[in-house]
Formats: sequence, C-alpha cells, structure tokens
Amino acid sequence: MNQTPSAERLHITVFGKRNTGKSSLINAITSQETSLVSDMPGTTTDPVRKAMEIPGLGPCIFTDTAGFDDDAEGIGAGRVWLAAKAMDGTDIAIMIFRDCDPEEKEWYGRLSGKGIPVIPVINTGGPHGAHPQNDLARTARYAESLCKEKPVTVNPLTGEGIENLFSAVLHRLPDATSHRSITGGLVREGDTVMLVMPQDSQAPKGRLILPQVQTIRELLDRKCTVVCCTAGDAEKTIGRLSVRPDLIITDSQAFPEAMAAKPEGCRITSFSVLFAAYKGDIGTFTQGAKAMERLNDSSRVLIAEACTHAPAAEDIGRVKIPGMLRRRFGQGMRIDTASGNDFPQDLSAYDLIIHCGACMFNRRYVLDRIASARRQGIPITNYGIAIAWLTGILDSITLPEPCPGEGPE
Repeated sequence: MNQTPSAERLHITVFGKRNTGKSSLINAITSQETSLVSDMPGTTTDPVRKAMEIPGLGPCIFTDTAGFDDDAEGIGAGRVWLAAKAMDGTDIAIMIFRDCDPEEKEWYGRLSGKGIPVIPVINTGGPHGAHPQNDLARTARYAESLCKEKPVTVNPLTGEGIENLFSAVLHRLPDATSHRSITGGLVREGDTVMLVMPQDSQAPKGRLILPQVQTIRELLDRKCTVVCCTAGDAEKTIGRLSVRPDLIITDSQAFPEAMAAKPEGCRITSFSVLFAAYKGDIGTFTQGAKAMERLNDSSRVLIAEACTHAPAAEDIGRVKIPGMLRRRFGQGMRIDTASGNDFPQDLSAYDLIIHCGACMFNRRYVLDRIASARRQGIPITNYGIAIAWLTGILDSITLPEPCPGEGPE
C-alpha cells in the first residue's frame, strides 16, 4: 500500500466549463468511477480528489472541479468559488477547451498568472466532445494560441489519448516541481544527527508527527546516523555519544533545552525551520520574523495552521506562540487563528502572519499564501523562525539555503 502523504504528492487539477467531460476524464485517468458522470450540467459540486500512482510521475492526486461557468441559482457561485480555490494547491492544471470564449481565456489567464503550468485538452468522446470536425479544429487552434502548445486530444470513453496526456504532464513536471529535500545541504553521508522530540500532550499517542517521520526517513536515505531523544534527555544523550553530533534538529518549542545541551561547534536547527524552506520560502520567512521588531501592544497577528485540530493545553499555535508574543509586546495584542483552508483573502487588517510548518499542505499551496501576503505588503514568517527570533537565537541557528529565485522581492 502506498503511504505517501497527500501533501507530498503531485497535485493535478482538471478545469473546464460544465459538461466538457471533466469527470469522464478523471474516471478514464483513474480507471475507476471516481466522479459522477451525467449529461446534466453542474453534476460536480465540491472538488473530487483521487490519489493514485502513475509510472514515471509517481504518487499523484487528481482533482475534478465544478464547471467555471456554473450559474445555478443560489449555489453556482459557491461551486465556482470552490473551483477557483482548488488552484491554490495545484501543481499542474489540465484544462478542457470547448467554446473558444472569454471565460476559457479568463480562467487560463488566472491559472497561468499563478505560475501554474496548463495542459490544454480537447475532448473528442461522447456527448461532451461531439463537435463537428471543423469545430474541433477551431477549438484546437484557439487552445494552442492561448497556451502556446498543441492541445492533447483525448477520448475518455475509449481511453484514447490518456497516455499522451500522461506524457504531457511528465513533460511539464520540471516546471511544476523540483527535487527538494528537507535537510538540503545541511547533512552529508555519514553525519551523526540528533533529533530532539518532546513527547508532550500535543504528541500523538503511539506515533510520531509527520515532519519527524519524514526527516528520519530522509536522514536514513542519506546514510546518516540518527539519534532520537526527548528534550529533557538531550544533554544526557549527547554525553553518551562517542562522537559529537554534526547537527541537532529540535522541535522549536525545545530550543532552550537543545541549545543548552549543544556541544561547541555543533550546528542546530529545528523541524519547523527546515520546513520553512522545504514547504515555503526561507528568505521571506526570515525577513518576516525580523519585522516583529515593529509590533506593539495594539498590533494584530494571524496564526495560520495547516491542519484542523482540537486545541490542547500546550498548543504551540494557539497557546505558546500567542503567550510569547503578548509577554514581549503587551497583553492588548489581538491574535487570530485560521485553520485548514480558512485563510483570509483580505490580509490588510494584520501586521504579521505566522504560519505553521505546513506538513499537511503541498508547497504550491504555501507559496500561494506567501504570494498573497507579499501582494498585500504583510510580513509572513513561520513557527520555527518566529520562535527563534522571539527567544533571541535566530542568528545562532543554522538556516537552510534558499533555492535560486526565492526570497523577498
């Protein structure tokens, strides 16, 4: 069974007008009745997602969306909004062209404006693609003029063209994502890495949290020696080692204990700091943390969480970070929380956004939020970077190198 988390999969979303065969295409791609197919326009309401493995592409999630021309009274606008929302986490878009009209041009522009590669598709099968041959040719020319590439012709009823569609996705893959690692250039083969992982009330019973699991797996793949301990045992664990650790990766909440135990010459970072680069933009997040110098008792801060969960007494986003902020800047500071997909479109009310490590989101989704904050001139950082700044150690920890082209504009 494939256990790849959804946030680590390639997210491919199908867009188009109503009754263009989007659901039929998803079913043909997945070889299952993933989406309900009907001749009645507006059958697809909420986005429908299906995870699968494709040779050459690896683990993917395909998403079927409502038609962007949905005008059903009362609910059509909501369906269109959900289709637009699906763009936020889309790595590659498949867009079915049919009518050569301004709506198709507008939605292609919205996708390409977000930097999302768009693969144009012409559906030739069934009632959704039953156009006269001259209309198909005209539609193909229109799609090619917009997308600057020949559209892929697909018949979802027979499966004809599906392999060509996979090839087109594979061709666009380098533009959509690149091979990224959690630890980047911070470790080499043979390094000894110590992980400091508190097991408090937030830790799930009987298992580790996803960033810890992913980091351990990557370190083992890179042939590092991995030593794990809790915060209270950090100093004792180092004393038992025959060699000094090359790197300590700690939970951000345990920075004080890990820093106190750190041997001279050993580098230190945190899981959240690593994920600031792996999932987002380390340069922007670092500059965002330094913008905290401008906060005061009347400032307003947004805490953004990727997952939705019941708050615990030791909750980092709802208890610990707000407590640190108010002790530093004053009890009058207003702090709001946004969970899951509930991220405000209008950020103008905020002086700072502090985002979690985003282990439950794919990178495209996080970068979309960063771009939104940039456009509105609102500083944004993440949990680990913010905690390091608030505790006065940001200049003492090891930050991953930003990728070329990243960082504040």
